[in-house]
Parts: sequence; C-alpha cells; structure tokens
Amino acid sequence: MSREKPSLQLSRRAVVLGGPALGGAALISGAALGGLTTGCKAQAPSGIPQANSKESTVQISTRMPALFLGHGSPMNAIEDNRWSRSLAALGPRLPKPKAILAISAHWFINGTYLTGDVKPETIHDFRGFPQPLYEVQYPAPGQVDLAQKISGLLGERSGGLRTDWGLDHGTWSVLRWMWPEADVPVIQLSIDRRMTMQQHLDLGRSLAGLREEGVMIIGSGNIVHNLRDAFGRMRSGSTETPPWARRFDDEVVKALTQRDDKALAKLWETEAGQLSQPSPDHWIPLLYAYAVTDAQDALSFPVEGFDLGSLSMRSVRFGA
Repeated sequence: MSREKPSLQLSRRAVVLGGPALGGAALISGAALGGLTTGCKAQAPSGIPQANSKESTVQISTRMPALFLGHGSPMNAIEDNRWSRSLAALGPRLPKPKAILAISAHWFINGTYLTGDVKPETIHDFRGFPQPLYEVQYPAPGQVDLAQKISGLLGERSGGLRTDWGLDHGTWSVLRWMWPEADVPVIQLSIDRRMTMQQHLDLGRSLAGLREEGVMIIGSGNIVHNLRDAFGRMRSGSTETPPWARRFDDEVVKALTQRDDKALAKLWETEAGQLSQPSPDHWIPLLYAYAVTDAQDALSFPVEGFDLGSLSMRSVRFGA
C-alpha cells in the first residue's frame, strides 16, 4: 500500500498538512513561535520553568499511565519554547515503559493499521519548514511481535501491519523531548476516519490491558485545532483565544473529570466542537488515551495553554 501524502501546498510562514477542511494539519510560523534551534539533537533543558507544569515526582506503578499530548507546530520539535520545555520536564516524571503505542493525528486514513517495521522511519510529513527540522531523526526501534499482538486485540477492525509508514511528526516531535535517547520501542496505530467517535472509544477499550504489560499508550493531537482561525490571527498579529475555543477546552476538561463517556462521544458534534475541530483528526487521539483508562486513574493536566489563539496545547495524564 502506498503512503498517503500531505495534500496541500505549504508556505514557509504558514504550513498546513493535508486533511479535510484544514483539519489533518500542522501549523508553523517561525517568526511567531520564536527562534530556531540550529542543533537537531533533543536536550532536556534544565533550570527553566515549564508551561503550567503541575507534576513533580515519579510514581512507581505496574500499570503504565496513559497520555494525551498537545503537539502543536512541528517546530516545537527543535525550538526551545514553553511547550518543548514542558515535554522535556514531563518525561523524567513518568515510569519508563517497555514500549509505546502512539496514536497520532497525522495517520488519519481509511483503515486501522499498525506500523510493522523493526526500524520505523522518521517521517517528515510536512513541507516549507527550515532545513534543521528535516534533519531530525528519532531512531526508536519498532517491536513487530507486539504489533502483531495488538492487531489481534483490535479484532476484525484490524487491517494488519504496514511497512510503508513509520513515526510521523505527531509522534516523534513529542517523544524526542520525553525520551531523547530513543531507546523505547514505538508502534504507531492509524486512525480510521470512517469510524464514529463511539466506535473509536470502543476500539480503544480493547487496548486497555496493554497498560498492565508495560505499554504506555499516547495520543498526540490538539484539543482545539482550528488552523484557519490561527492563520488569521497570525496575519493580524492577534493571539487572543476566541471564546468558543476556551469554551470547548473547558467542556473537555469537565467531561474528562467526570468521566462522562457520552459527552466525549458527542462533544465534536457541538457548535464549539465543530469550530474547535473542523476535522476530527486532532481530536480522536484523546479518545484513545481516555478509552484505555478507568476511574482508578488519577487525572492531571501537566501542560495547559493556547498557542496562536486557537491551538490548545493541553496535555492530559491518566494514572500515576
């Protein structure tokens, strides 16, 4: 099967990856997001406060926490900014997993597949960025036997393993700050864009047992991800967060806090949900991270805030 390519032409100032209604996308503005780091090896910065980070100790548990990470612009992978510093600070506060199952907004296709390479490729699934970003490699190994096991857990929904994909920037741009050594095996799971929100929740629940086996499940997207609005704010110089974006972010926090499955399955259909997520690709990874958890899991938000007004960078941690 051929790799699905980004569909829209991009400029250096404002970069969009392919996806319906500007939804399956990533955003970049070098001028707006700060100075470019020339080196490409991720280093965990020290001595610098992170963005609203609220966790301070590593909790030892046989059950891996589950995470949803707001990845925002690909430039966060190489820039020293509040978002990258927060991810670098979060990594040491987590137990080291035996493997990671990542659900990225940027593998949004027809079908449910798993990466099946021993050495998954670092995919630079964007155009129009500064050269240092294309030089980044995240050489985490794959784990084919685990991918095959997960395929079995997915049942009839599983399309099996693919070797024409690897780790896209939704995955490596966050992991390189958290585990810069790239020594934890990573498998990526695609998002079937034909499925309903409830079906994604149900499929996610089939993966919950992996947490007891040392597998950390990480969704990567953004709770609010409206690039059309963000680009407009870039052009006008405004970074004010619109009321609908803040309202949707707050509604998601409420639903997560109350463990309201029905609300999470329906939030994307609300007016604020449609404005916040013109396409659901950056929303659905949160559903997978939530679905593998239960009421025993403590809930926290290690990163909060908005970038360019309408990109929520909120990250969610479920469990110790």
